[in-house]
Amino acid sequence: MYTGKTEKPCCLCGEPETAARIDIPPRALQLCKHSDPIAWQDIVGEVSLYLCEDDWELLEELVLEIGVLPLSRCNAARASFDLREDFEALLNDVRDEPDHQPLEAEMRADAEAAVDAARRGENVGPQRLVQARIVRWALDELDAARADSD
Repeated sequence: MYTGKTEKPCCLCGEPETAARIDIPPRALQLCKHSDPIAWQDIVGEVSLYLCEDDWELLEELVLEIGVLPLSRCNAARASFDLREDFEALLNDVRDEPDHQPLEAEMRADAEAAVDAARRGENVGPQRLVQARIVRWALDELDAARADSD
């Protein structure tokens, strides 16, 4: 029986004990390693990436100090997400392909709010700031790639 998303191992090293989680929009999964066979269009809700303590420190440094989008280093096979087919199997019902635009807009707005708050000197916490920057950079990169292909 389907029980929903479960915590996965670290998306960088596979360590089963994780210390942090970041959520990204489904479209951003394309930027992760080994994402080609995953039908990101069928993902319902956000994608969660879990990190062990050591890799969280590395990710935090890459994002906050160096300014690098680290998704290409994350293994999509270790991401946690719900697929539309899982719900169809549970409910015995065929569903339409999810519209990710509202989720992306919400995640982008939350990311902008976190970055703006950090710029004003408010304490938003490193985890929220890391997630905010990753979401913004990933969506910006994907939007630019889409514009180039049009």
